[in-house]
Amino acid sequence: MSLYDTARQAVVPFDPPPIVRMYTCGVTPYDTTHLGHAACYISYDVVQRRLRDLGHETRCVRNVTDVDDSILERARHKGIHYLDLAAGEVTKFDNDMKALNQLPSYSEPRATSAIPDILGFIGMTLESGHAYQAGGAVYFEVSSFPKFGQISHYPKAKMLAYAEERGGNIHDPHKRDPLDFVLWQPSAPDEPAWDSLWGPGRPGWHIECSALAMREHGQGTLDLHGGGGDLIFPHHECETAQSEAVTGQPFCSHWMHYNYVKLGGVKMSKSLGNLVYVHRLTDDGIDPMVIRLAVLIHHYRAGWEWFDSLLEENILRLAQWRDAGDGVAALDEVRNRLDDDLDTPGAVAAIDRAAAKGQGISKAAALLGVALD
Repeated sequence: MSLYDTARQAVVPFDPPPIVRMYTCGVTPYDTTHLGHAACYISYDVVQRRLRDLGHETRCVRNVTDVDDSILERARHKGIHYLDLAAGEVTKFDNDMKALNQLPSYSEPRATSAIPDILGFIGMTLESGHAYQAGGAVYFEVSSFPKFGQISHYPKAKMLAYAEERGGNIHDPHKRDPLDFVLWQPSAPDEPAWDSLWGPGRPGWHIECSALAMREHGQGTLDLHGGGGDLIFPHHECETAQSEAVTGQPFCSHWMHYNYVKLGGVKMSKSLGNLVYVHRLTDDGIDPMVIRLAVLIHHYRAGWEWFDSLLEENILRLAQWRDAGDGVAALDEVRNRLDDDLDTPGAVAAIDRAAAKGQGISKAAALLGVALD
């Protein structure tokens, strides 16, 4: 199997050990699942299905960011407790994932469950000389980690632009460098706070994934990590830096990122509100397997745009696949296509050809996670 590795900027062999340790960044549950989320998690699901088909055991951890600027702001706006907001949205998300026939996660830890782990991790970062205290907060000092940029390979100007766009607060006067990032921060009066050696407060965004990945998988190098392409910087760059600064070993051997799904020419984004929600499609009577197929006909690295016509196209495709019935036709070709940088469009096309001939394709469809019964 070969997959594109973001850090190495090339399609390279992916040959993990028998037990594959995976981590994918989950949702911040202040809103429900949109197609950008679904597309990303479907790609990881297909990777797992092929790895299991090859005889591996996969352990994919997907976190829940249940304390974060975004969820606190939304809870404040709605006048409800942030954990009540999170609980409702996580339930909706889990229902969407089940409907889309996603394999269950190995674990789904919440950020709020990891406060002791986070505090310990921050302490080790300070002791190792990679962090400093200022203004009641603790910051990671980017200049102390020469490999910063090893995942994204972005120039500093681009890093600064993305950090500002994605909540990095580059104008914080307490920072030694605008790219330094928060590990621990004071809480506002109406925000949750936990006691720490640095004063009451709450964790920064990036620290939770390092703490959770190590708690769930141990401190060894992850085999595969990723999420949406907008997480490459700052989230995954910062996560890698702080993890390697503490452990002294590579954090992850392979990085996989899903490109953007657009609507109206613009990336789907909660902040912009240009979203197509999975539950609204299913509530309107759309078969979840039609939604899954509408995702699978696009390559995970290509970037694509949602059009309602995708539904009609894949309603017809699903009907043809179901009419073709049980059998192993196209299975080997689908395996070959998935081994070539997860070529799901090629895999779908192979099944289309077999189904058009009336050959049973249920096994091949199952490898893509498409349930035909």
